[in-house]
Amino acid sequence: MTAAHRTLLVEADGGSRGNPGPAGYGAVVKDAATGGTLQEVAEYIGRATNNVAEYRGLLAGLRAAHTLDPEAAVLVRMDSKLVVEQMSGRWQIRHPDMQPLAEQARGVFPPGAVTYEWIPRAENKHADRLANEAMDAGAEGGEWQPGASTAELEAQTAAAGRGAEKAAVAETAVQAGGASAERAPRTVQGWGPDLGPPATFVLLRHGETSLTPQKRFSGSGGTDPELSEAGRAQARAAADALAARGTVEAVVTSPLRRCRETAEVVAARLGLEVRAEEGLRETDFGAWEGLTFREVRERHPSDLDAWLASPEAQPTGGGESFADVGRRTAAARDELLARYRGRTVLLVTHVTPIKTLVRLALGAPPESLFRMELSAASLSAVAYYADGNASVRLFNDTGHLRG
Repeated sequence: MTAAHRTLLVEADGGSRGNPGPAGYGAVVKDAATGGTLQEVAEYIGRATNNVAEYRGLLAGLRAAHTLDPEAAVLVRMDSKLVVEQMSGRWQIRHPDMQPLAEQARGVFPPGAVTYEWIPRAENKHADRLANEAMDAGAEGGEWQPGASTAELEAQTAAAGRGAEKAAVAETAVQAGGASAERAPRTVQGWGPDLGPPATFVLLRHGETSLTPQKRFSGSGGTDPELSEAGRAQARAAADALAARGTVEAVVTSPLRRCRETAEVVAARLGLEVRAEEGLRETDFGAWEGLTFREVRERHPSDLDAWLASPEAQPTGGGESFADVGRRTAAARDELLARYRGRTVLLVTHVTPIKTLVRLALGAPPESLFRMELSAASLSAVAYYADGNASVRLFNDTGHLRG
C-alpha cells in the first residue's frame, strides 16, 4: 500500500484597478488539518482584467502547493464564482486570455487531485490582501517581497474580530434566554483574548466492522464488534497518513472496541499512548442495534418517524436522542480543550460524535446531521481558538484509503 499524502488548501485572489488596469494577484497555501500558513505568493502583473488576475493567482497558488508536495490533494477556495465554476467544469471558458491559464492550472496536479470551492469575499481576506500588496508595490515601481507581507496577521486579526463579535452576540442571547449552552461559542476558563495557536482535533472515524458494509445500526448498546480485516487495513492506512502529516501530539479514543483497535494501530505508528474518553462513544440505538434502516422502518415506523423529526426523540427501547449525544459530546469537547490547549490531538470516534463536533463548530441545526456523509476511517479536523471560535478545516477525507 502506498503512503497517503496530506491535503493542502490554496486560497487565491486577483484584482485590477480599472478592469482592465494595473493588476496583481495573491495566493496562500495552508495545511488543511491545522490551517497554518505554509507559503504566500503575490505578483504585480501590469495591465490586465480582474478575471485574468484571478486565474494568475490560481495558477501561482497551485504551483506553490505543487512545490511543497507534488502528491498532495488540494482544495482551492476562491471568491470568484467564474473561476470556480469554470475550473470545476460546469461553465465553459470562452475568453481567449483565460483559456491558456486554465489549461496550465489543470496541468499542475494530476486529474482528480484538485477540487474547487466558492467562498464569500469576507472569507478570502488573506489572498485579497496579498493581491493588494502586489498592486501597491507595482504602483511604487517595486516588487512584492514575501518577508514584508502583513496579510496573514491581518487575516488572523479579522478572524479574531469575527469571533469576538459572535461571542458578544451569543452572550446577549443567553442572557435573554434565547440560546442554549450547547449552541453558544465556548471559551475555556483562563484563556485570554489573544488567539495563540488553536487546539486542533483531528477526527478519525474507526475502521470497518462486519456491520459497517451492511449499514446496520451499531452504537454503544450493541455487541461492541471488533474491526474486520478491511477495517484493520483502513486503520493502518490512516496511521501512515497521520505519520506523514506529523502533527498529532496525543491520541484519545472512544472506549468501544472498534475505536480502541483503530487508535492502538495509529498510536503504535506514532509512538504515542492511547487515552479513552467516555464522552466520545457512539449513540445508544436501543432496540435498533444491529438492524438496518429498512428493518427499523418495518418494525418501529412511528418511533423512527419521531426520531427523524426531532433531536429529542429516542430510539425504541430507551436509546439516546441526538440531543443527549450532543450534550455529552459538547461536554467531552470542552474537557479535551482544557486539557490540550494549543495542541493537535487525534480523536478516534464514531459517526455521530464526529458529525456533532462539526455541527457545533459550524453552528448548524441538528437536522444537518442527516446531511453529512462520513466514511469509515475518514479524517476530519476542527480548530478551536482561544476566543471560542471554531473552524472546520477538513471533512470526510478518504484520500489515504485509495491505495
